[in-house]
Amino acid sequence: MQKITPFLWFDGKAEEAMKFYVSIFKNSKILGPNRFLLDGQEFLVLNGGPQFTFTPAVSFFVNCESQEEVDEMWEKLSESGEKGRCGWLKDKFGLSWQVIPSVLGPMLHDKDPAKAKRVMQAMLQMNKIDIKGLQQAYDQG
Repeated sequence: MQKITPFLWFDGKAEEAMKFYVSIFKNSKILGPNRFLLDGQEFLVLNGGPQFTFTPAVSFFVNCESQEEVDEMWEKLSESGEKGRCGWLKDKFGLSWQVIPSVLGPMLHDKDPAKAKRVMQAMLQMNKIDIKGLQQAYDQG
């Protein structure tokens, strides 16, 4: 077992959530009645009742290698949920996710502060992150 494992509290929908998440991510499977694996990351779940709910204070960051992957993850995870700004969404269980292309980090940390600022400004205007839009902002100037 991995040293640190996310533990998710659901109100009666843990099994449904596990099936939903496993259907989205490759290399994923249900390991037992309260354990599942998403692309190598193990999770534990509990049907604990309505006392606690998820907040955006904790989210899961999905690193995407292409626009196609961003699009796919964005649409699948936000199905029956809420699409937010800057790559953030809430799934139908209220869990927050950040669907982010891997090119964003290096652009935001570019040694040229003007490039990084343009990329940040472009990202702040987006809901789902658009790599082409980031690249255009990055290349301006």
